[in-house]
Amino acid sequence: MSGFKPKEWPRTLRSQSWYGGTSRDTIYHRGWMKNQGHPHDLFDGRPIIGILNTWSDLTPCNGHLRELAEKVKAGVWEAGGFPVEVPVFSASENTFRPTAMMYRNLAALAVEEAMRGQPIDGAVLLVGCDKTTPSLVMAAASTDIPSIVVTGGPMLNGYFRGERVGSGTHLWKFSEAVKAGEMTQEEFVEAEASMSRSSGTCNTMGTASTMASMVEALGMALSGNAAIPAVDSRRRVMAQLSGRRIVQMVKDDLKPSDIMTKAAFENAIRVNGAIGGSTNAVVHLLAMAGRVGIDLTLDDWDRLGRDIPTIVNLMPSGKYLMEEFFYAGGLPVVIKRLGEAGKLNKDALTVSGETIWDEVKDVKNWNEDVILPVEKALTQHGGIVVLRGNLAPKGCVLKPSAASEHLMKHRGRAVVFEDIDDYKAKINDEALDIDETCVMVLKNCGPRGYPGMAEVGNMGLPPKVLRKGITDMVRISDARMSGTAYGTVLLHTSPEAARGGPLAIVKDGDFIELDVDARKIHLDISDEEMQRRLADWRPNVEAPPSGYAKLFHDHVEGADTGADFDFLKGCRGSAVGKDSH
Repeated sequence: MSGFKPKEWPRTLRSQSWYGGTSRDTIYHRGWMKNQGHPHDLFDGRPIIGILNTWSDLTPCNGHLRELAEKVKAGVWEAGGFPVEVPVFSASENTFRPTAMMYRNLAALAVEEAMRGQPIDGAVLLVGCDKTTPSLVMAAASTDIPSIVVTGGPMLNGYFRGERVGSGTHLWKFSEAVKAGEMTQEEFVEAEASMSRSSGTCNTMGTASTMASMVEALGMALSGNAAIPAVDSRRRVMAQLSGRRIVQMVKDDLKPSDIMTKAAFENAIRVNGAIGGSTNAVVHLLAMAGRVGIDLTLDDWDRLGRDIPTIVNLMPSGKYLMEEFFYAGGLPVVIKRLGEAGKLNKDALTVSGETIWDEVKDVKNWNEDVILPVEKALTQHGGIVVLRGNLAPKGCVLKPSAASEHLMKHRGRAVVFEDIDDYKAKINDEALDIDETCVMVLKNCGPRGYPGMAEVGNMGLPPKVLRKGITDMVRISDARMSGTAYGTVLLHTSPEAARGGPLAIVKDGDFIELDVDARKIHLDISDEEMQRRLADWRPNVEAPPSGYAKLFHDHVEGADTGADFDFLKGCRGSAVGKDSH
């Protein structure tokens, strides 16, 4: 069992430094709150719960969170707390430019200060779109205020002409089909309406569903939270129960640092392998661990995920969607399977106050075609593979469950794109010297290079290759890719090209060797040639002159450590601000 011991209750909470007593300052704080019609006895020392809501009309995944916030409030009231809804920074992957990833750290900073600077004793992190989840968890880790995650849930299944359609996954598939001449543009537009037919996040095991699974595996959400569809009434029940639970967490003083331990992160990494989770989980969990002061590295990802079978048969790795995953039993079934296989730290604490094993030990699998037996796993070696070599001294990552087996060991001629604009200018040119044996190389799309490390690593193949019926090639970049994407795509290459990493000096015609079993990625040039090219390299990404873009450029770390800011690692501090009145 966990060694956590709840604090005694009642006791004085941090919100009372704003609202308790009869001084001029407390009357100032309390009096203004009363203009909303709050009775005086609500300020009697009960837990004040901040519902940190990432709702936005421009964050479609989170468009229904205002309704869920009301259910959270109901739960808080029922448990004797005082709920206050607080709108916070919301970065949507499908609307923010240059990429929502550039603003993950800004959102984390903003939410951290919203928590630290306001009278909040506990927080419900209301999230959905994939960057909102890590940013709010990073903030909670930095303030170490009792917090619980409630995700918005995935969309319902999409269907087009009798085919199950996965958000994102079929966007890439249909787009390639149009380029190959297998689908008309009119059919593509017709299919658009079937891709997003209800509120919620991606219905595949994309990054949003992956991160929902990660926070549940970390113990930061109630068991079963990850997979409930957004429009299912049980999603609203989950929100209300979470509102109840956070009040008791405040009374017990159960904090993120009690839950987000090294053992919890190890559980999350193994769960990611079992579900065929997004490569984006790597960079987000590294950042979250850094905020809570946990030493988590790429080596942990490779060590812990190497022998985990991928047993969740969902797109982009498999054939089903999140709706079926929920009906089959959802993430608790996966966690139970890991526990039965001796691949779970069973004593890891969760927000429920129980251990993760106690939460899942009695669950059942209701569909073994969705959550597969180990002997029928999509791949026996799932997880995230970390490769190193002279092309990626600090590592790059690959998702085996979404890759092609015949390309796991490959040597090919490099076709180089200096940046995403260069790729777009060349890729449809019939004169481009490329075939299916080549290795596509994309530079300057890392944290500093893009800037923000956009999801462009799953480069679409050239039309002349697609027309041959080829659907995959080896691709390597310092970018990310959507969790809904698929292919033999090496990502997060570190150091990135914009920092002078070896990726920056790859030339057309160089040969690159990939050996996944050996964890090797190698540029076939001599050490002397490598050093000569690196010495001749000059930065080609200019630092922005001012604003957040400059802060990001100057302080963002590499993908291999989570792409957080260098001044925030392990900087968990006091959550209590000073009163200026």
